[in-house]
Amino acid sequence: MRGENRDQHRVFSYVSPEERVPTNHPLRVIRKMVSVALDNMSEAFQGMYSRIGRPSIPPEKLLRALLLQAFYSIRSERLLMEELDYNMLFRWFVGLSIDDEVWDHSTFSKNRDRLIGSEVATQFFCQIRDQAREKGLLSDEHFTVDGTLIEAWASQKSFQPKEQEPRDPGEGGRNVEVDFRGRPRSNQTHESKSDPDARLLKKSTGGEAKLSYMGHVLMENRNGLVVDSRLTIGSGTAERETACAMLDALGGTKRITVGTDRAYDVADFVEELREIRVTPHVACKREGSAIDGRTIRHAGYDVSQRVRKRVEEIFGWMKTVGEQRKTRFRGVRRVGWAFTLTAAAYNLVRMAKLTAASATG
Repeated sequence: MRGENRDQHRVFSYVSPEERVPTNHPLRVIRKMVSVALDNMSEAFQGMYSRIGRPSIPPEKLLRALLLQAFYSIRSERLLMEELDYNMLFRWFVGLSIDDEVWDHSTFSKNRDRLIGSEVATQFFCQIRDQAREKGLLSDEHFTVDGTLIEAWASQKSFQPKEQEPRDPGEGGRNVEVDFRGRPRSNQTHESKSDPDARLLKKSTGGEAKLSYMGHVLMENRNGLVVDSRLTIGSGTAERETACAMLDALGGTKRITVGTDRAYDVADFVEELREIRVTPHVACKREGSAIDGRTIRHAGYDVSQRVRKRVEEIFGWMKTVGEQRKTRFRGVRRVGWAFTLTAAAYNLVRMAKLTAASATG
């Protein structure tokens, strides 16, 4: 018998969002880990807000919503609020009931800026990393380090001489035609008028130079989790300097290994690693390598060279799913905040998969 096609909607529902989410949904495991981290950060949140005045968006719900934005590649706060309005799964994850009113996208953005002004992203990342350590998911001996370019939210036309005032669009409108041929441009003489922290960078010799920042991650080799992430203003030495800083921050007493690509095969870098008790499993250049036989003769060197390529999976997820290929923010502090939060989101997804695999295995 054919059912009737009715447009009548029920006025009341007796099924909560908690009951509508499948028990095996991957977000359930992630939400538990997020809740533990946010509970531990409650005291830090308390210090960010005044004791008087109108209540704002709870920072816990704000962060959960921002994580959803990374998990589901939502490109703007406006679209995020739209999804949050009618998506039952999103409401459940954030902690909203069916009847709770969704925030205006501009109010959401202003409250997000409060978090960006603090070190919340770094604290949250550390909380998730500590949970991974407690679960025995992290290696404390073998690591990989690498860097990637994060394209800035600035056009090539904004890259103008430092002493020059921003170009007047004139009759051509704001998107005037500009010819750069025959005009040498460098980071020493030019800067972006839209984002002064951005630098003109390229990763390969024949690649295109773009206004970018440089993102760095330190990966442990057991399960491919991020143990440190940083974003810097790019330069020719930024990758090696940040790698040394991240490795030194581990603060261990025993010797560790770190795998890298050929870009790190520089004598000063290799020597500095040895001084901080780090064995440099650096990919050797074809000529003039700083790595000698005392390193490459060991079987662990070959293992590090195989495993180090997994760091590209981290960058791939952060750029495609987490939408960090081109940032939506300006300024090294704001771009770095988003980069760190996306690294924490990657760890959550990876840890959920590892937990599911161990449960079925």
